[in-house]
Amino acid sequence: MSKKVYLYPLWLRIWHWANAFLYLILILTGISLHYSDTGSLLIPFSVSVLIHNISGVLLTLLYLIYAILNITSGNYKFYLPKLKTLLSDIKRQIKFYMFGIFDKERHPFPVNEKNKFNPMQKLSYLAIMFIFTPMIIISGWLLMFPELAPDEVFGMGGVWPMALLHIITGYILSIFMFVHIYLGTTGHTAFDLFKAMITGWNHIEEERESIAKPAPIIAPEEEIKQPKKKRLFPQVFYNPITLAGALITLISFGLFLFFLIMETITDTHNPYVGIITFLLLPSILIFGLILIAFGIFRENRILIALRHLERRLPVIDLNNPKHQVAVLVFTIGTIVLIMLSVFGSFKAYEYTESDEFCGTLCHIVMEPEWVTYKRSPHSHVGCVKCHIGPGADWFVKSKLSGVYQIYSTLANKYSRPIETPVRDLRPAQETCEQCHWPKHFYHPKTINRNYYVADEKNSKYTIEMLMHVGGGNIEIGNVEGIHWHMNLGNEIHYYATDHSRQEIPWVKSKSLTTGREIIYKLPDFEIDPDILRTNQLRKFDCIDCHNRPSHKFNPPAQIVNLYLSMGRIDPSIPYIKKIAVQALESNLTTTENVYSSINKFVWTFYENQYPNLHEHYSQLIQNAVTEIANILSNNYFPKMRASWRSFPDNIGHLHSPGCFRCHDGNHVSPEGKVLTNDCNACHTFKSEILPSEPHQPIKIVNDFVHPGYDDEAIKRQNCVFCHGTNSSVQLTARPKLKNQNLKK
Repeated sequence: MSKKVYLYPLWLRIWHWANAFLYLILILTGISLHYSDTGSLLIPFSVSVLIHNISGVLLTLLYLIYAILNITSGNYKFYLPKLKTLLSDIKRQIKFYMFGIFDKERHPFPVNEKNKFNPMQKLSYLAIMFIFTPMIIISGWLLMFPELAPDEVFGMGGVWPMALLHIITGYILSIFMFVHIYLGTTGHTAFDLFKAMITGWNHIEEERESIAKPAPIIAPEEEIKQPKKKRLFPQVFYNPITLAGALITLISFGLFLFFLIMETITDTHNPYVGIITFLLLPSILIFGLILIAFGIFRENRILIALRHLERRLPVIDLNNPKHQVAVLVFTIGTIVLIMLSVFGSFKAYEYTESDEFCGTLCHIVMEPEWVTYKRSPHSHVGCVKCHIGPGADWFVKSKLSGVYQIYSTLANKYSRPIETPVRDLRPAQETCEQCHWPKHFYHPKTINRNYYVADEKNSKYTIEMLMHVGGGNIEIGNVEGIHWHMNLGNEIHYYATDHSRQEIPWVKSKSLTTGREIIYKLPDFEIDPDILRTNQLRKFDCIDCHNRPSHKFNPPAQIVNLYLSMGRIDPSIPYIKKIAVQALESNLTTTENVYSSINKFVWTFYENQYPNLHEHYSQLIQNAVTEIANILSNNYFPKMRASWRSFPDNIGHLHSPGCFRCHDGNHVSPEGKVLTNDCNACHTFKSEILPSEPHQPIKIVNDFVHPGYDDEAIKRQNCVFCHGTNSSVQLTARPKLKNQNLKK
């Protein structure tokens, strides 16, 4: 037996629904504000701020009204638990939520006029209403008016702890809200408790025979007598598990449609919206459908046990109107689900193949790769074009690899910096050569490069050279240069002793015209026969030289030279080349305000060394500071420890070994043939404009004049010794040579 009791007064119901509406608005706008660095998630940033602040003010007023009425009406007494039996009561309630509720047991603490809430509800409402809600209100006001926040909390600035507290409390209240909605479906019917909070009247048990007593077993000849209710679906649909699954399915489906419309009508696309729309929500929807089916199956088993029937599966009777409706809903739902699954699967595939998914989803982790990619010549070539390419096999490999990458990101197990996947890249013939075709490279390439000496005048010099790119097709006879000898005319295999392939002691070259093989190796190196037998050699292709085609981290001297030649940094500022390079290299650990650290570094030098310089160069120096900060932001990533020092570039040989990994003059064949290190094999110097004679280019016959400090010792030294990652020449005007390390 049950009766209606008026439990919820009008003021409490109005406050409840207004409070719920404001919480929902605050959650949506809070998400948009929290992820504002990658674009607005749901609502534009400025609109989110305004709505969030207004909702916060209204929530504060509502809470004050609630606190006053709660005390004056005596409603607060319903929140006070019985401390003497609290632990045992909580155990009984947990047992009911975990098991009893699914077996149709009686509630251990039924609602009545004197006891609105069970022990767990009392504790949770006390915590939410009198701890977490005041915390989020106070922290919100301090964030809106930061001048009211304490100057220091636990050794940190006052605003940051308030922001952290606000976010954590917001997450807790969001979780509570969704759990609260679910528990609202566990009344006599799925919507009974929601109706009570609208009307104020609730169904309560008039008698309570026993606690947690199972439903009685009914004799086979008896029928289960239930009050006749007008229900749309068969009885097996009405159970907590199925109703919870239906609620999850409907909410996820509604959110899916909402986000899909937002994605369609907006011009800007956010990666978080994509992953929520096409990956997360479909997964939740499928989970809801599984809950619906499981609940129906379980409820059917319970009803069969109660009736002592022999059958184990539900019976579909199309003469029964309820069964007809269920079959119709199931059929239409299945068709709609299949159509949405096809559409959603395609959109999920399309989304996971997008550049935004690759570069911005894991913002901090992939920031170095994303920033350098957007500034590269391949910025309009999709990431998957190079990293995956066409075909299903590499697509499957990439997705399997992506599962571990997600785990490593969530578990904070990824390396810093992210390692270049040199061992997992697809052969360049299947990716790079879909656009670049070495057989159609014919002519040498003229290159003019401007350099600036790290002296007071930033002395400029220019080198003009011919790069023998080469290539060609044997059918027409025009074969020459780098690409012919290393890619088209010969098949090259090599063995590297390190993961990044910077140490190559063994090389095999096979002529594709004569079939002749030549092996070059370093003295005293003998390759393990198992390596040859198990084919652990690497076949040379494009990526072995062009290893940073889209993710190039520019060395400081190189990029500063470019900015000086383009006029973005004025070369008339004394020592600006040297100071710019020093500023970049000395700020590798800077993580916060890049501009202020660069500004302080540069101005400290000029105020100490050139105290009167600001009268004529103040604006030029300030512009230089801006450009240096821009260089640092685009080439140095301290959080991921990524810079030019972390990723050697194998094109050339100035800042990393590059060509000299093999062409060092020390790789010799058994016949005594040396793998050439003649500069003219790859490029020929044509002319040079020196700082001493800026208007008179000199013709170069066999060699070039080293800028600033010409010496025979330098010409015998590999460039990387002075200009590489382990050198200090980036910070000085002239290198100090160590003759004992000179190349023989």
